[in-house]
Amino acid sequence: MSDNSYQNASQDYLASRELKRHARVLHLWALGVGAVISGDFFGWNFGLASGGFGGMLAALCIVTVMYFGLCLSIAEMAAALPHTGGAYSFARAAMGPWGGYITGLAENMEYILTPAVIVVGIGGYLGAIFHTPPEYAPLWWLLCYALFVALNIWGVELSFRFSVVITVAALAVLAVFWIGAIPHIDLARWAGPLTPSSPGAVLGCLPFALWFYLAIEQLPLAAEESHDPSRDLPRGLLSGLLTLVFCAFSTLFTSAGIEPGAAAVGKSQEPLFLGFVTIFGKGTSSSILAAIACTGLIASFHTIIFAYGRQIYSLSRAGYFPVWMSVTHPVRKTPNRALVSGAVLGYAAALAIHFAGQGSAVGAVLLNMAVFGAVLAYVLQMVSFYLLRQKFPQLHRPYRSPLGLAGAGAAALIATVTLTTLFINPDYNKGVIGAVIWFAAGIAYFAAYARKRLILAPEEQFARDLKA
Repeated sequence: MSDNSYQNASQDYLASRELKRHARVLHLWALGVGAVISGDFFGWNFGLASGGFGGMLAALCIVTVMYFGLCLSIAEMAAALPHTGGAYSFARAAMGPWGGYITGLAENMEYILTPAVIVVGIGGYLGAIFHTPPEYAPLWWLLCYALFVALNIWGVELSFRFSVVITVAALAVLAVFWIGAIPHIDLARWAGPLTPSSPGAVLGCLPFALWFYLAIEQLPLAAEESHDPSRDLPRGLLSGLLTLVFCAFSTLFTSAGIEPGAAAVGKSQEPLFLGFVTIFGKGTSSSILAAIACTGLIASFHTIIFAYGRQIYSLSRAGYFPVWMSVTHPVRKTPNRALVSGAVLGYAAALAIHFAGQGSAVGAVLLNMAVFGAVLAYVLQMVSFYLLRQKFPQLHRPYRSPLGLAGAGAAALIATVTLTTLFINPDYNKGVIGAVIWFAAGIAYFAAYARKRLILAPEEQFARDLKA
């Protein structure tokens, strides 16, 4: 828009905001799978309570179709626009500064609140391991944030290396669970009907089915830390998605198909823990099982902290967020200020809901806010995909989505239906209200201040050159 003002990015400005290239395909695969794998450990199971096994299975099939359309489209855009901005940079090139900012704000909500959801789950497991009362939970959250933000600040090499190790460990835990569950599976007895009871049951499960894949789309945020982003980002994204599809269906069938059954699993804060008790017996140490089940949550917590650090960094570097947030560590070249800022916001959101009296509902409220931001960002990214195809056919695309506009359209439609579900279901309204407040504050800041002080960071310069 004509009322946006730009400043040139000086060499000194960019030099104080450098990142370090390190990632290969393996690191990107681990980053994508690790970000999502906690969904197999915690969160998805509430869909069983919402719509039963049949509703959850149908919802998972629908959401899987959406993520194939989404990820193939994102892979094309990421290869063509290999910037740290990710979703914001796609939308900026396609829809201008306002479109880029609103998309970035939606994704910001997702990446700030998703680790807040996860840390609530980690706190629950740590409380069970060390037998601390529920009121100690915020201290566990604070400890986790401090530890993993420090790990991400320490260096990108260590961060990626830890991502690989903890992701493989989480997958190993799941493999033990799946194999151990096989002798106990009795779907007719424990899972219930394989078909949904009504269309409403499927709709109610959609936000929870997303938890099996939520945040796989974060990989483009590692573009400027990848050695060959145009080649490696599509490979990492698609190999990660295939891994997660296998995990999602395996976890759903094995968790719901064994004792204590889908109804009990749907109400549990530690669903994998229940399955391990069935497999190994009630005499097994609960502390050991809780520690094992915590692996997946730690993997996702670590990798999504990486994501929000880069997401805040990219928006700040271009002036959409306060520019001091994008200054990187002078030696380690990690976005330390962005990492700390995101931790403060996520921890504050969890604390606000905790002290407002929601108690055990903290995770559920944050989950719905995160899903709101995610599906809105998905719709806007698919609109960006369509506009980039139509407006800039000459853009060099090292990778092209085999599903094309049809895949993007299907993803946008399913995401829109899921977004609508969040509004019409009264159980999700607390999350929606929080999301609206987040958006209102962010849009007011941009309209009154930031749009007049934008900076020609790489994403902004690319968008301008594209239209030249």
